[in-house]
Amino acid sequence: MASDSEGTPPGPPACVRILVVGGGYVGMYTALRLQRKLKQRLRTGRAEIVVVTPDPYMTYQPFLPEAAAGSLSPRHVVVPLRRVLARCRIVIGEAKHIDHAGRTATVTTLAGGQDGTGAVEITYDELVLAPGSVSRTLPIPGLADHGIGFRTIEEAIGLRNHVIEQMDIASATRDPAVRDAALTFVFVGGGYAGVEALAELEDMARYASRHYHNIRAEDLKWILVEASDRILPEVGDAMSRYAIRELRGRNIDVRLDTRLDSCEDRVAVLSDGARFPTRTLVWTAGIKPAPILAATDLPLDERGRIRCTTALAVEGAAHAWAAGDAAAVPDLTSAEKGGLTAPNAQHAVRQAKVLAENVLASIDGGTPRTYRHAHAGSVASLGLHKGVAHVYGRKLKGRAAWLMHRTYHLSRVPTFNRKARVLAEWTLAGLFTREIVSLGSLEHPRAEFERAAGGRRPGEDGPPPSGRPPRPRDPTDPDGPPGHHN
Repeated sequence: MASDSEGTPPGPPACVRILVVGGGYVGMYTALRLQRKLKQRLRTGRAEIVVVTPDPYMTYQPFLPEAAAGSLSPRHVVVPLRRVLARCRIVIGEAKHIDHAGRTATVTTLAGGQDGTGAVEITYDELVLAPGSVSRTLPIPGLADHGIGFRTIEEAIGLRNHVIEQMDIASATRDPAVRDAALTFVFVGGGYAGVEALAELEDMARYASRHYHNIRAEDLKWILVEASDRILPEVGDAMSRYAIRELRGRNIDVRLDTRLDSCEDRVAVLSDGARFPTRTLVWTAGIKPAPILAATDLPLDERGRIRCTTALAVEGAAHAWAAGDAAAVPDLTSAEKGGLTAPNAQHAVRQAKVLAENVLASIDGGTPRTYRHAHAGSVASLGLHKGVAHVYGRKLKGRAAWLMHRTYHLSRVPTFNRKARVLAEWTLAGLFTREIVSLGSLEHPRAEFERAAGGRRPGEDGPPPSGRPPRPRDPTDPDGPPGHHN
């Protein structure tokens, strides 16, 4: 291990390699702090920080609902890691196996599949595990085929395009059953993701309905399905009840103590016996640790998370650290014995700071700090100018809570660049009308060119590459769709 202490033997100092698995809240903030603290050692080659992440950006997830509703541009919801972590080595790939006893991580990269080299092995001295979480699904018939997630920027923009396209279908169809299914939107999960996504999209769709000659806001049917007896439990009972009243006042069907039993054949069947033909089923009912944790030799708890100490060190594993959704960290402020910190951004950002300091202490032979943070409260948006908040014992609702929600998250989104862009977009959104354009073709950008180049003609070898219906052909031009004449 490298050290800055006196008495270092002559010769070139050893290089300490810190491997950070994950580029989310914990991964990015930990690497950022280490980059600042180790600036001199990184410059002289005495230290190296390697960040392994499947995406070249960090997604600020609290802004996903606003991105889905068109209030924010997608590129302003993500933070480019190569720009922020300029002194770190960014590896775009996935860790498939970690042998901590041998200090080795097996990583698959984008290049490995192209050049035939396969997975690469990265050795390290210090390990930071922050892979985050993935959607927790259940073996519900039809869910894998028809469900839509809401954890990534791609899913958020895809859902926005999908909702607008369903309104286009409903406007054009002559079949009442197709129209009804297209205008029925079912969200499963009454936590932050489900409630905020539904509220923002309902706001957007209600505004968009003004621009359809045969769709009224009352024609849209929104259903929120929650298995427990309340939604948004983090904001407290009183604000939870207010949120339910607010949503129901907007003609949103909130069903508590209800589960999704099936969604086969695009019909949502609920445990209370209700059946809703729908072309939109959004699943936000919980998360689970990233799969990489099961492919390590590190201790896991009963829920598959890394067992950690109060110093964010992995139990029984020297030079291994973890935080965020993937870590079971004892909550020193909890009155409940054995309580753990909640998997939210409030803890993740603060844990990253302590984790980085403890990694430095491990390298330099210092004493690690313990992590302690009392829950400050929660804020949630219920659409434009509407929200609920329970912060430091104070309860807010309506516009005041919405402003607090925006102010808090503006202060937390990383980098001044992103803060300025988000604030500018909010300002412009207040001066101009909403954007209601669907860009579904972004998901299959080569489909149009493939049809033009004759790679696949609709009706010959299956559906077009985009999965979207083929464009109508111009009878005067047998070789192409309308508008493509030379």
